[in-house]
Amino acid sequence: MKQAYVYIMTNQYRTTFYIGVTNDIAVRVWQHLNEGGSKFVKRYHCFDLVYYEHHMRVTDAIDREKQLKNWHRDWKINLIKTTNPDMRDLKPQIGT
Repeated sequence: MKQAYVYIMTNQYRTTFYIGVTNDIAVRVWQHLNEGGSKFVKRYHCFDLVYYEHHMRVTDAIDREKQLKNWHRDWKINLIKTTNPDMRDLKPQIGT
């Protein structure tokens, strides 16, 4: 089985959130930073990684991504703050 990550990126003001799935979080964040990621990330300047979850199965990660995309903004913020209370950029933590 292939593992995967669900991740949330945001802008510097923490007002816009992008939720995605990847099997290599460091590479995917690098792609976002270097204009190889989604158009949404580029358009809204969501370059700070504030949350990620590891899943042992890609299908679980995709299901979780769909769930989170349907959440209200406040729910997403509360989820982020459970592991990252200051909503700091986590790129250094993953080596990016």
